[in-house]
Amino acid sequence: MESSVRDAAVVDREIERYGRLDPDDPGRDLQSLVDLVAAICEAPYAAIAMVGSERHHQIASFGFDISSCSCEQSMCGVIMDEPGPVVVPDTTLDPRFAGNPHMTGADGSVRFHASAPVLSPGGVRLGRLAVLDTIPRELTDVQTKALSIMAGQVTVLLDLRYRSRALEDSLQELMDVRDELKRSNSHLSQFAGQVSHDLRAPLTAILLNAELLAMEPVVEANTEVAQMVDALSAAGHRMDSMIEEMLAFAQEDGRLRLVETDLTKIVELVLTDVDPMIRREDADIRVGPLPHVTADPALLYPVVLNLVTNAIKFARPGTRPIVSITSERLAEHWRIRVTDNGIGVPADRHEAVFELFTRVPSATAGHGIGLATARRIISAHGGASGMENAPGGGTSVWFDLPV
Repeated sequence: MESSVRDAAVVDREIERYGRLDPDDPGRDLQSLVDLVAAICEAPYAAIAMVGSERHHQIASFGFDISSCSCEQSMCGVIMDEPGPVVVPDTTLDPRFAGNPHMTGADGSVRFHASAPVLSPGGVRLGRLAVLDTIPRELTDVQTKALSIMAGQVTVLLDLRYRSRALEDSLQELMDVRDELKRSNSHLSQFAGQVSHDLRAPLTAILLNAELLAMEPVVEANTEVAQMVDALSAAGHRMDSMIEEMLAFAQEDGRLRLVETDLTKIVELVLTDVDPMIRREDADIRVGPLPHVTADPALLYPVVLNLVTNAIKFARPGTRPIVSITSERLAEHWRIRVTDNGIGVPADRHEAVFELFTRVPSATAGHGIGLATARRIISAHGGASGMENAPGGGTSVWFDLPV
């Protein structure tokens, strides 16, 4: 409900919201409203006055120009505490205007004043819409009502103007963010290209040496060694494909190459590549039935690789790592889980570990990139990812892929 006495600080703060209003350029909407109210009330002068704690600011006028004056000099300022329309047929007979310069000074020609309050959307009295005349007179009931209605329209126009400016500011901020993202993506593509080039030089050497090694008689004669060399070569070629795919993903703004993908084959490739780690840690890897999904297989590979290697790496001291890879059909997607019996992650850090460069615990070796990259890839597929505590201890990391 509107208070009978204005709070000066609240009024100044509300007026500040419209601080860009320029009395030299009130805008066609406000100027048209002032012109119209002068015509309806058959008055030679009209104005919209914003009355703060110290100054009267005229933001649109008809017939005269007084942009600013003190509240003591303002006729609207004298009656700001009036909650409704005020009609003063003869200002010389009203003690509130005694000594007012608009009546006694060089411009002292105002003999009639009528005004209605201009309220903020919250009901704070900001100023008044006034009509003036040089002779004593009256307003009809229709004119008085029209004055009040049009004072309400001032509020509508001011708030619309404020919201339009806020929208323009927000739009500009979004455009700035968009431009910054374009620059960042450009830098990312350049960085990815450089990394791709730098990684491929030593990788090419590894692959060439693996090929030469495979042709050595001593390797050909030893089936076990030959299989290890073949596995090394296959892993190297997969790494080369992964580098190419990640580069394309960065250069094409995260566009995917979607095909029907057998998740079982993705997991088999991962387990082949991490077999030395599995044997070294004596890890027990249990793989359940996995679905076919529409996905980019080259990008799902590093997701699964990261989750499996994390599950093995963060084992409990003195405890054999047990890692389960399972799937569950939900309403609109498949949920894939990689569950371990390791050291676990505190519940309040389950979301933080998906942030770039975050490691839990912080002393753990690594760069805190893997899970952040995995989430980005899954999000690009239209899925979600998360982490939960595993029953009996350890961690269960999951990701969803659309059916």
